[in-house]
Amino acid sequence: MGKLVVIEGLDGAGKRTLANGLTEALHAQGRSVTSHAFPRYGQSVHADLVRDALYGKVGDLSDSVYGMAVLYALDRRGAADQIRKDLEEHDVVLLDRYVASNAAYNAARLHQDENGEFVEWVRALEIDRFGLPVPDLHLLLRVPVEVAAERAAKREQDDDSRARDIYESDGGLQARCGVVYDGLAKINWLAPWQVVDGRSNVKFHSLLEPLFTP
Repeated sequence: MGKLVVIEGLDGAGKRTLANGLTEALHAQGRSVTSHAFPRYGQSVHADLVRDALYGKVGDLSDSVYGMAVLYALDRRGAADQIRKDLEEHDVVLLDRYVASNAAYNAARLHQDENGEFVEWVRALEIDRFGLPVPDLHLLLRVPVEVAAERAAKREQDDDSRARDIYESDGGLQARCGVVYDGLAKINWLAPWQVVDGRSNVKFHSLLEPLFTP
């Protein structure tokens, strides 16, 4: 059975770059790896509804923290069987965002922390009720909010298809979300967490080494 590794962090933190680096490092070790990114825009009706809501195309849906959280969760539920299949066929399954994103962003919207009722509600919904696979490791890519915002803005400038949504454009939300992420990492929510400094050179091989140490 393979290992389920989740990359978390603020919008603009560099999660995709980290995922690519880890994939190359794992291939260099002779390990098989596959990856998924959430939300699964273009693949899941629930993810597409999320995208529409984040750009103000579904009335006041985005105002509902719990409504948005359920859509995010249903997107992952739709991918659960594929994730389980991938874990049977690969050494590592890399996920760009997972359950912790739902917990961090929406707890931040409610001005709650990692010990608040919303984080527990997400765990009960996605893990207990929907039966999503539990990660073996979270990698929290930490960068200052200002750095993440600059990267997101540059990404938007360079690629018209990646315009910032209402979450990405809300600096206060991003700052609160970063605090919740730090709290989740501190308590090792759901699984062990490693914090990765997004401003320094990352030693990709060392990040996953504990997973394969007897």
